[in-house]
Amino acid sequence: MSLALLPPSTGILTLIDKGLDSLTQYFSPRLECISVAQDVMLTESFVASTRTVDRKAQATATKDIGIHLHDFRPVPSLKTSFKKSSTQPNCLAVSATHIFAAQADKSVIHVYNRERGNQEAVVPFQEKITCLAHAGYYHGAGTLVLGTQGGSLILWELATGRHISTSQSHLQPVTCLAVDPTFNFILSGSSDSNLQLWSLPSLLSISQPSHNDPSHPLPFSPMRTLTNHRAAINAVLFAHIPGQTSFAISAADDQTCIVWDYANGTVLHTYLLSDNPLCLALDPADRAAYAGFSDGSVQIINFYKPNHLLHGLFDPSQQSAPTQPPRSDRWHLHDPLTSPVHVLQVSYDSTTLISGHGDGKVHTWDTAKGKYSAQLADFILPVTNLLMLPPLGFPSTQAPNLKLHGVAKPRYETFDNMNTGSNGDTSIPVNYSFTAQLLSTLPSQNTPSGLAELDAAMTHPSFPDSVLEEGIAELRALNNRSSGPLDPDIMELDDALRTENKNLKVQLDDALRRQREAIAEVLEYDQQSLRRREEESIKKARKKRRRIRKMEAEERRRKVVMGEVVESARENGVKEAHDETDEDLSSDTDELSSD
Repeated sequence: MSLALLPPSTGILTLIDKGLDSLTQYFSPRLECISVAQDVMLTESFVASTRTVDRKAQATATKDIGIHLHDFRPVPSLKTSFKKSSTQPNCLAVSATHIFAAQADKSVIHVYNRERGNQEAVVPFQEKITCLAHAGYYHGAGTLVLGTQGGSLILWELATGRHISTSQSHLQPVTCLAVDPTFNFILSGSSDSNLQLWSLPSLLSISQPSHNDPSHPLPFSPMRTLTNHRAAINAVLFAHIPGQTSFAISAADDQTCIVWDYANGTVLHTYLLSDNPLCLALDPADRAAYAGFSDGSVQIINFYKPNHLLHGLFDPSQQSAPTQPPRSDRWHLHDPLTSPVHVLQVSYDSTTLISGHGDGKVHTWDTAKGKYSAQLADFILPVTNLLMLPPLGFPSTQAPNLKLHGVAKPRYETFDNMNTGSNGDTSIPVNYSFTAQLLSTLPSQNTPSGLAELDAAMTHPSFPDSVLEEGIAELRALNNRSSGPLDPDIMELDDALRTENKNLKVQLDDALRRQREAIAEVLEYDQQSLRRREEESIKKARKKRRRIRKMEAEERRRKVVMGEVVESARENGVKEAHDETDEDLSSDTDELSSD
């Protein structure tokens, strides 16, 4: 085989040179971005908390450490630890400056300062806190939403100390909380199998609707109730992407996961699982959900169906009947001696699932291969909470404008529900003060376009047109979604619920009637017993008086026989006194008999 060399051609060389120049111009900025990404490596971290089983064992094994700040990427390592904390599931919240941990079996929240690396405060409450969530931007001040054992919610403004308590909407303790990405809605799950949807701006508003205004719901009450579950709610999450296709997902002890259109209050889909899910996690792109079980395994729930272009949750042909994920989508650990999965989280790039277990171990799972990957950490005590922090290292990350150095403790006496405009009063309380550090200067009126949305809203004389248009578009979208025809299945379910509520009301009325009759019988018995006791005491008093009069009469007869002087005046006075006493006793007896 021979190779012939062609003579060089001026036209061909010119084309090659031009092509190389264009390739260089095309790839030069991209190569610069790649070099910047190599110089600034992304860092992912998470905060994990544990629950104390035995205080002595914890002090020996972990040196009383209950919260761990752990690096996940690029190199897994323990970064910081905080002591004196023991939390139940769903009792941990994190912001850029603080960590909030509701203590197990106590009515206090431990506040830890991440900047100083110590415990900042111990905040007591009037009832036990069963779950909590942070509402607001990660670098902002925000509001801490608390679920109580009594079934109500508490909102605590961290920069002002304002304290807001809602009505007791749940019949049993609140078990989980979720805040949507726009910070407009709160979902609360409870052991009573119900989910409550709340409006966060309405709860935080200084001006509340009047109690006598029928056009508005009662203040500090939920917007609607979601009632398709039949057992205790263990977890609830909002989708990461807001908009018309946003949804929420919940898991309960009835072996189901339900996906909700929370804006309309309807069920998008129901997934039947083979065991009770203890926790949930959502893919960052909302393509799938993950559920953890008591045997240490995890289940992936794919929202997209094979050979379907539409999203499975919003495909009408896929919404009618519940589905059961295949067994191949359930992943197991290699170790047969496993412990329950208390918490799940997904990495920023969706390639790794992180699970916290009851034996203190943290494991990772490969979501692409669908199998167990490796052990990430071992905290000895049961891992009850694990929260992923926003990744660090992006070259174009905007610096925060606000920093909260210290939280303002709740001020119950100043910001009571009855003193914050509950009758339509829009006046701000006198002691309402916001304490935080502004890290940037506010723009002036002459600042050119390109302002941030918050800066434009703060410098505008009223409301910017963009904010008004966005609000009108949201309202129009919600009205369009809620004005569609109702599903016959939903209507049938509503009729069944109305019938069930009617029967329950009849049973409740019957129970109240029986209770009133029983109370009346008990009161009657008590009155009769009291009457008998008073009659017996009066009879005893009369017998005693008769004995005294008999003894006095015998003493007078003895004195007459012996020739002693008997005082007739005293005798008459004693006799009259005895007669009056007997008459009083007789009248009392007659009154009791007449009663």
